Amino acid sequence: MGRMRFRRPEAILDEILVLRCQGGDGWALQRLAERWHPRLLQHAQRLTGQKDATDDAVQEAWLAIVRGLARLDDPARFRAWAYRITGNKCRDWIRREQRRRRVRDRLAREPRPDAIDPEPAVAQEGRAGHSLGPALAALPADRRSLLAMFYNDGLSVREISEALGLAVGTVKSRLFHTRKMLRRSLEVDP
Repeated sequence: MGRMRFRRPEAILDEILVLRCQGGDGWALQRLAERWHPRLLQHAQRLTGQKDATDDAVQEAWLAIVRGLARLDDPARFRAWAYRITGNKCRDWIRREQRRRRVRDRLAREPRPDAIDPEPAVAQEGRAGHSLGPALAALPADRRSLLAMFYNDGLSVREISEALGLAVGTVKSRLFHTRKMLRRSLEVDP
């Protein structure tokens, strides 16, 4: 005869809540979140060491947990599963933050805005006698950075998207509108 495994009442409650969540019970989901949110926050705090990161990672983790709860085959595994998801979200945050730091460091080492030399096609759009330097200097800092990343550093739209945490479409749109702003600035009579 096999040995009977003792299960804590807390673990049984979590299993019942998971089963009820899988059945669409909103109250059970709220109760599960109330029970586990503080623990997941502590876990994230230990992994990231930063309050902002902790909050962001746990919020993303809860989104993933809620989306995936119906696919959790064994409710007894909820605890390990929730911790794993939170750990993954913390690692994602750390990677994004490292990329952002690298981009910030790279931008800090870049030449002044009037030294940016965008692709020749953009430079040729200006009329004779118009200087690109002042037009670039007049752009908002985030737009100058975007141009520098694309033209000076040769990053692809997808790489910029990852580095800045923006959607690919957003990067394309911002590049388009920034070029348009430059074009308008260069067409204005001095």
